[in-house]
Amino acid sequence: MRGGAALRVAMLSVHTCPLAALGGKETGGMNVYVRELSRELGRMGVEVDVFTRSQNASIPRVVPLGARARVIHLAAGPEAPMPRAEIHAYLDEFVDGVDAWRLTQGAEYDLIHAHYWLSGVAALALRERWSVPVLQMFHTLGRLKNRAARSAAELEPALRLREETRIVRASDRVVAANVVERAELLRDYAVHAPRIATIPCGVDTALFAPGDRAAARVALALDAHPVLLWVGRIAPIKGLDTLLDAIACLRAGGTALTLLIVGGEADEPRNGHEAALRERIERLHLDAAVRFVGPLPQDVLPTYYIAADVTVLPSYYESFGMVALEAMACGSPVIASRVGGLVTTVRDGVTGFLVPESDVAALAERIGGLIADPDLRWHIGREGVRWARAHRWPCVAEAICREYASLEPSATLHLAAARCRD
Repeated sequence: MRGGAALRVAMLSVHTCPLAALGGKETGGMNVYVRELSRELGRMGVEVDVFTRSQNASIPRVVPLGARARVIHLAAGPEAPMPRAEIHAYLDEFVDGVDAWRLTQGAEYDLIHAHYWLSGVAALALRERWSVPVLQMFHTLGRLKNRAARSAAELEPALRLREETRIVRASDRVVAANVVERAELLRDYAVHAPRIATIPCGVDTALFAPGDRAAARVALALDAHPVLLWVGRIAPIKGLDTLLDAIACLRAGGTALTLLIVGGEADEPRNGHEAALRERIERLHLDAAVRFVGPLPQDVLPTYYIAADVTVLPSYYESFGMVALEAMACGSPVIASRVGGLVTTVRDGVTGFLVPESDVAALAERIGGLIADPDLRWHIGREGVRWARAHRWPCVAEAICREYASLEPSATLHLAAARCRD
């Protein structure tokens, strides 16, 4: 740290902006993570500059996130949305842009915090220029995603796998979101164990909190039928096909219910995975039972969690499952696949239930049992609220700042401002 000044962090989120609307093909939990972590670190006195690739030439180059935290949009390739696989070719331009910003602003960064593998590539290049440590968080690992892939089209490219291996071995510290990811890093990426920190993701418990369920259902114009909620990126790996098949089984057995699907993009009903899902809904005669809500801003989501009888995550892979944590914070019971980080995010039988992935019968049975037992839903929901409080963003930021201190000891000064125990 420079002469007693505040710690200054270059936060890299190359492929997606923390300010982007959620629910699209390139947005999700990582956007929330970078945004909320940066804000909380700023409250602790850390100066955070989040660098991201500009996807729109008309947006401001610099956007404040909060006290001492801001987003900086840099041109790297066309200033338009771009598939992740194509961004690697523009990383040198992105690195040059970050370094040029540093020089024009007269800024000196104490460390680099990179999110996702593309940012890790940029971080290692910047470390060569700046001689500062790199803290890496992948959010998803290519090898884990490939194991969950259902088709060749879903496989991650060999380039990603090679780069992830290089980043893991070269980074000064690596943050895993859970013990499953940590085990993968140790087993398949040969990380030296002391370089890995396991820090769960967080949730804003001021925003995501229990509320008046009856009022929420009125606000959403819901009838008396049980309501299932699904939130996320509409992609094959999220397992919506399994959920739709489970609902068809329940309805065939006489259980009436409604599914709300939150997420998607404007062109998806015609061209993307959502189009395939809509065809499946028609084939299963679920048109009257399923409502596509579209993407929603975070401040609207709590109403949906509160209104739902159950939130379902039938994913084939999740690195953490931030949706599960948001649902639990609102008191919504969760049913999720027993995969990836969901194994630790959801406490099976306590804050929700875990079922085998792709198992339509098991998912249908668990949904049917939970919607038929209001007392169980109440107890599960209450425990979820308690569990979520341990994952508040101030607690995540404090843990991350401790990792910063392992790389830059003077970062310890900021721990006095941590709010985890408030």
